[in-house]
Amino acid sequence: MKIPFLKQLQRLTGPPIHEVVLESTGPESTTIEQAIRHLLAELPDLLMAAVVNVSTGKPLATYTAERELRPSLMAGFNAEAVRQVQASLATQEAGLETVQEMLFTLSSQLHVVRLSLSGHWFVYLAVDSRDTNLGIAREVMRGSIELLEPTISE
Repeated sequence: MKIPFLKQLQRLTGPPIHEVVLESTGPESTTIEQAIRHLLAELPDLLMAAVVNVSTGKPLATYTAERELRPSLMAGFNAEAVRQVQASLATQEAGLETVQEMLFTLSSQLHVVRLSLSGHWFVYLAVDSRDTNLGIAREVMRGSIELLEPTISE
């Protein structure tokens, strides 16, 4: 039985789990949701994922498997990390070099940020390193980026 009040109570304890949450509206929202669902289909042990606008740090969509994980919060920190690396490259006059991917390796998790070709948004995911290897995670992310690339307006 669907009771809206109970669903609202659950959201007070943290982000909804095992649910794709769309933050954006408009024609691209369907494609953004498909990209997150592609990650879920290919990586069933996915801990969290997001599609994020780099300049604002705001997520366009999020997913989490555990209430303690907060992809919306991580999105802002990851966007700031991307902006800092981009600024660092600009000060070094690195020419045509651009950030394509960032990897954060934790003791039991892999966190991967993969930027779009334009660099205006990115796909972020976190997986347990015992369940998924980096090569598989990267390949699945490429598929999500390909789904999104022609759709999201810059």
